[in-house]
Amino acid sequence: MKNALNSSSIERYSRQIILKDLGPTGQKKIIKSSVLIIGAGGLGCPVIDYLSRAGVGRIGVVDFDKVSLSNIHRQSLFSSKDLNKYKVDVLKKKIKEINPSINLKTFKTRIEEKNIVKIFKNYEIIVDGSDNFNTKFLINKYSLIFKKQLILGAISKFDGHVFTFDFQKKNIPCLKCFYQNQPSDDIISCERDGIMGPVAGVVGNIQANEVLKKILNLGKDLSGQILILNLKKLEFRAVKFKKKKKCLCSDF
Repeated sequence: MKNALNSSSIERYSRQIILKDLGPTGQKKIIKSSVLIIGAGGLGCPVIDYLSRAGVGRIGVVDFDKVSLSNIHRQSLFSSKDLNKYKVDVLKKKIKEINPSINLKTFKTRIEEKNIVKIFKNYEIIVDGSDNFNTKFLINKYSLIFKKQLILGAISKFDGHVFTFDFQKKNIPCLKCFYQNQPSDDIISCERDGIMGPVAGVVGNIQANEVLKKILNLGKDLSGQILILNLKKLEFRAVKFKKKKKCLCSDF
C-alpha cells in the first residue's frame, strides 16, 4: 500500500480531497484506515467498490461462496463471465483493476467462532453484509468484545435497514438490544421473498458512506438508531433505541 499522497493519488482522489471537510489530511486518514467486510454479496459489493475507490488502504473480505447467475442482478462487481468462480477470487482481480494501491486480503471461508478472532484483530471497522442472523449476531458479539466500530445492513424485497455501532464508546446499544431475541433466518430471505436489485446498492452505499464518516469523524452517524428505508414508497426514517439493562451485551 502506498501511504503517501503523490501526484497520481492526488489526481485519483481529487474530487473528494477538494471537500473542505476532507482535504489532504482526511485523505491520508482514509489511506491509513482498515476495514473488514463480511459478505461479498448485494451489500458487500457496493461497500467494497466504493471504499476501494475512496482509497481505504487495507480492506479485508470474508466470503466462502461462488458466483451464481441469480447473484448478478444485485451484486455489482460480478458478471456472467464470473459464474462458478469464488467471489473472493474474482474480487482480487477486480479491486486491483479499480485501485492497484489497495492492500486487499481475502478470506475464503465462512465467519465462525473458531476463526473470527484471528480475522477481526487486524481491522478497525467491521462492515456486515451477511445474509443471516446467526452471522450478524456473531459479528455483533465480537465487535462488542473487541470494541470495534460496526456498520450492519440488512435487505429484503424493497426494504433495507442500516445500523451503526461504535463500541469504542460507553453505553452503546448493540444488535441484541434492538431485537432482544435472535430472529429466525426464515424472517429475511432474498431467495424466498425476493429483492429489488437497487435496494442492495442503496443500502450498501449508505454503509460505505457511514464507514468513511467514521474514518473522518465527520457528521452525524446512526449510533443508537436504525435507519429504515422502503424504496417502493421512497420512505426513509431513523428510529432511536437504547441499551437494554438486561441485554447480554452487558456481560462483555
